[in-house]
Amino acid sequence: MTAALVISPICHARIDGMRPHTVHVVMAVKHIDRAKSRLAEVLTPHQRGRLVLAMFADTVVAATAVPEVRSLTVVTPDPLVAARARELGAHVLDEPATDHDPLNTALAAGAADVRDRHGPSHLLALQADLPALRAAELTDLLVVAPAGGRSVVIDHTGTGTAALLVRDATAPLTPRFGADSARAHRDGGARALAGHWPGLRCDVDTPADLDIVRALGVGEFTTRTLRAFGMSPHHGDPVRTVC
Repeated sequence: MTAALVISPICHARIDGMRPHTVHVVMAVKHIDRAKSRLAEVLTPHQRGRLVLAMFADTVVAATAVPEVRSLTVVTPDPLVAARARELGAHVLDEPATDHDPLNTALAAGAADVRDRHGPSHLLALQADLPALRAAELTDLLVVAPAGGRSVVIDHTGTGTAALLVRDATAPLTPRFGADSARAHRDGGARALAGHWPGLRCDVDTPADLDIVRALGVGEFTTRTLRAFGMSPHHGDPVRTVC
């Protein structure tokens, strides 16, 4: 798929007692050969697969650069995604078999696995295609989100969900990603957060979305991949996250 890249693992020298906003991140990624069909007018199937892996890598790198992130779990049926996730230092869980709502089933399984391994924990379900995400955006989210409740970060379209945060160490994640998920999460009691987080709010499904994140400035992996396609970022340096 892509040339081997040197990847830094998640830093583990963190102490929950010193970080009041610690959280465990859960992400779900489907088979890359089924992803991003709405980009077909600008990218071939092979290119779309490469881009999915690159955007996923940049999302993980940005998230794990946040000191408050204690772990990151990836639920996927795709061996290439699983391999890249392990290279990045994430914990990988096979996608559960289901005929109904595979995305939310996968996220719920990941959340349950986190608490099986770590005990009572705050949870953050995060989209896997946020190539312009800055670590500072997640840090700010964790600072401003109310304690003891559920919060949602609505995406740039106003209808989708970029992130779902549960600030209750035993409450279920109850993900409702999918069509009109922002409303579904709010109807389920989640508070919509109003922070200025353009990279966090912009997942990539369409050519217009790709233009937006290119203008914002994407991470190292997405930058290299787009350049290989002859699609250099519009401006700005790649996202630089240091663990």
